[in-house]
Amino acid sequence: MKNYRDRIRISPNIRSGKPCIVNTRIAVSDVFDYLGGGMSVEEVLDDFPDLTLADIQACFAFAADRDRRLTLMP
Repeated sequence: MKNYRDRIRISPNIRSGKPCIVNTRIAVSDVFDYLGGGMSVEEVLDDFPDLTLADIQACFAFAADRDRRLTLMP
């Protein structure tokens, strides 16, 4: 997903400025915590009916983009 910016926003008034999925208070880091804790994508979607598969894909795209921008060449 190239245009995660339609689904991920950073607002200082929501979750202390953490990147969140639009129209929710679910942070990108929350999604990764659930997945990293062993939940499947399907389980996350079942537990959070406001989320879509596209939202989760946007979290991955956001993280990949952030990683590219933070990676320094030696």
